[in-house]
Parts: sequence; structure tokens; C-alpha cells
Amino acid sequence: MRILGSILCAAAALAASLGQSQLPAQQQTTKNAENKKAPAANVAEREKKLVLKNGSFQLVREYQRSGERVRYFSAERGDWEEIPAAMVDWDATAKAEAESAKEAEALLKTVHRQEQEQKADMPMEVDASLPVAPGIFLPPGEGMFVVEGKSVTPLDQVGAAIRTDKKQTLKQILSPVPIIPGKKNIEIPGAKAVRRINSDRPEFYLREPPPDPESVSTIQRSSRLGETGPDVELIRLTVKGGKRQLESIRSMFGQQISEDRKPVMIQRWDVAQNVFRFTLGEDLPAGEYAFAEILPDGVNLYVWDFGVDRKTGEKAKKN
Repeated sequence: MRILGSILCAAAALAASLGQSQLPAQQQTTKNAENKKAPAANVAEREKKLVLKNGSFQLVREYQRSGERVRYFSAERGDWEEIPAAMVDWDATAKAEAESAKEAEALLKTVHRQEQEQKADMPMEVDASLPVAPGIFLPPGEGMFVVEGKSVTPLDQVGAAIRTDKKQTLKQILSPVPIIPGKKNIEIPGAKAVRRINSDRPEFYLREPPPDPESVSTIQRSSRLGETGPDVELIRLTVKGGKRQLESIRSMFGQQISEDRKPVMIQRWDVAQNVFRFTLGEDLPAGEYAFAEILPDGVNLYVWDFGVDRKTGEKAKKN
């Protein structure tokens, strides 16, 4: 069928060239230049089917019907050609064009939906004017922020210290055999944090500093983070002797054997470049807490602390 169509196209082209021989030389040159020129505006369009009555079709980028002739730009041969209009099945051509338009529209909708899904899944490239609540935006600067209702404020970062547990050391000294493990505690000064939180299900945002490619610490940090983001834990602190204990570390014969801390379950969301959101699965009971970054060699001694004052079962304050 394609062969028959090509023969007919060749015959039509021959007839057209014979007709052109009657034109003046200047007009022939202009006509030939037009015939060789592809439709610039339509080259990028979808190919169409010009369906013939013998069941075959021509793939075209554009066609024009003029009287008893049909002129089209062949997508296969990249040139203008002509055939008699009587050879074209116009109903089938119109149907094929409608189906092609329908498929194109469906494809466009699918691509648009996929793009929207990707945008929703991917974190934002920038965090400028990052909304954290209706009409509330994350303040500039690095650190941990708490969102309570319609307010957002930074958490204070405090330094912790590693101290040897004197009672455990005394046990080691008095023990007849060296089987008592040593113990060190990571402690935060003071029995209570300055920042108090009493809202229902607060949310937290961490903005980390942008990476510095020339910094050795940044290279180590990037290796630690990889593609998963920072390893941050919310830890419930134990108040003892006017201090808040973050973690207990036990060791024996110079080797660390355990790290004891009380993590609270949180979920992390990547919301923008270097910005992470943390949400709680349940209300926090009264007590002292701290967000701590877990490094390869242990807990970062600089933590963000806060406290919760309400009693168990007491309804949180609404901001």
C-alpha cells in the first residue's frame, strides 16, 4: 500500500513539474524554493495521518487542500508533495486527527500531574519566605525553631559537658576485681531550660548552615549526612543534682560498651535546602528535653533545650 502511495505521489509530482514548466523562469525559481522550504512554524508539531481511500496513509506535518489537489509536507521525506484530493479518505483523516489530539491532551495531563507530584515530593531549592503556619514564616538565620500555633521562635543552644560518675568510680576502686564498668554522663547545667513549651503538638524546624566546599569539617559533615539529612534526636533529659543528664556512657577496659539516652519518637521532613521539619507523634509529658545531633563519634555537645510544664492529661494552651 505504501508503494502504491509513493507511485501516485511521484506521478503527482511529475504532473506538477510539467505544469511549472509553463511558468516564467523567475517564478519557477521562487516556486521551487517554496517547495523545498519546510514550514518553520509547524516542524515541531505532532505528525498527522493523511488517510487514503486504499487503506494506507501518509505521515505529514501539514496539509492544505486546494480544489482537486492536496498539498502536504511529508514527515518521512521532508519535502512538499501533492496528490489528488479524491484519493484522501477525509472522514478517516478527521477521525485520526481527533484521536491524535485526544492522545496529546491525555499525555499533557499525565506529564503535568507527574511534574506536580515531583514538585510535591522534592524539597524546595530555597527557603526564602518559607511558610510554617498560616501567615507565619520561618525567620532567617541558622538553628532550631519551634512553631506554636501562630508564633515561631528560636530555641537556645546550650553546651553540655562530659563528667565522670564519681559513684561508679568509687565502686571500681572498692571492688576486689576490675569488673565494674566505668561511667561518664553528658550533662547540661541547670535543672530547667529557660525556654518553656506548653502548646499542643508543637513543630520544630532546623536550618543548617550552607555547605562550605573549602572547609574540612564540611566535607566530613557532608560525608556523614549523605543524602539522608542530619541525624537529630529529641531526647528526654533526666534531672539529677541540679543538672540535666543527656546520656550515660559506660566503658570497660578502655572500650565503650553502651550509650544510654531516652529518645522521643519524631518524624523528619525535608522542606527546603538545608531546612528540616520535625513533628511529634504524641503530646510531650511534663519534663526537660533537648534536640541533639548524633555525630559519628557520639552526641554533639551543643544542643537545643526546652521544657514542658503541664501535668499529664492537662490540656495544652492554645496560642
